[in-house]
Amino acid sequence: MSVLETYEKHDPGQPVARVIGGVCIMAVVLFAALGPLMVPGDPFAQSLMKALAGPEAAAPLGYDHLGRSVYHRLAQALRLSPLIALASVATAGTAGLLLGTLAAARGGWIDRLLTMLADALLALPGLLLVLIVLAMVPGTALGFWAGLSLVLWVEFFRLTRAATRETLASPAVQASRLLGFGPAYLFRVHVWPEIAPMMLTAAAFGTATAIMAIAALGFVHVGMPAPTPELGLMMVELLPYWREAPLALLSPVIATFALLLGLTLLAGSRRT
Repeated sequence: MSVLETYEKHDPGQPVARVIGGVCIMAVVLFAALGPLMVPGDPFAQSLMKALAGPEAAAPLGYDHLGRSVYHRLAQALRLSPLIALASVATAGTAGLLLGTLAAARGGWIDRLLTMLADALLALPGLLLVLIVLAMVPGTALGFWAGLSLVLWVEFFRLTRAATRETLASPAVQASRLLGFGPAYLFRVHVWPEIAPMMLTAAAFGTATAIMAIAALGFVHVGMPAPTPELGLMMVELLPYWREAPLALLSPVIATFALLLGLTLLAGSRRT
């Protein structure tokens, strides 16, 4: 019986959390992918005659203050933010995995230098680093990707370094080295199976963190420029009109909550 199976045996709520998390994420993904196909429309089209109007067949979630379909803008926003977050996590995870393995395997000045760099970045607030990058590349997906990758790689690096050092010191790895197996074999057979669950958990949490950061910066008008459909920007644009169009405001809020809840439940259910 695996460690995960043993854990789930003593904590039966974990499979339930995983199912709920998967359903939340799948619902968001299906809406973002299939929503515009079921109800065709333009997320940028404006009609001031329909400003803050309620739901109708062409706009099932109503219209915003500029007469744009909230349904189609939300579907577009749920493609943009997760894609930036996933790209950032993929870049940060790859960098953290490679550098963490290098630091653990080589040790010496390489380990000290990389650890010092990670600690220096960790000492700075994450949003501040993203803001610094956005100041150089303002209002672009590239800026968010670079800034979030710079913030997120530290966590992957620290996890990989700690787990790899412990694994490389194990008797099984020492025996494999005596038998003449190279670094690629040691990583594939011994290191990766040990760190994979932690990396997947960190990736889920990192994706949630990146989505929250993008939405938070959009909420304070530092993120993607208007009229780009983005979750935080949609919330801040619709907040003054919450009495006139509560459904329009609640739509990005509920979608963001469902996405973050799903990622958090999936990440928490993978802890061993």
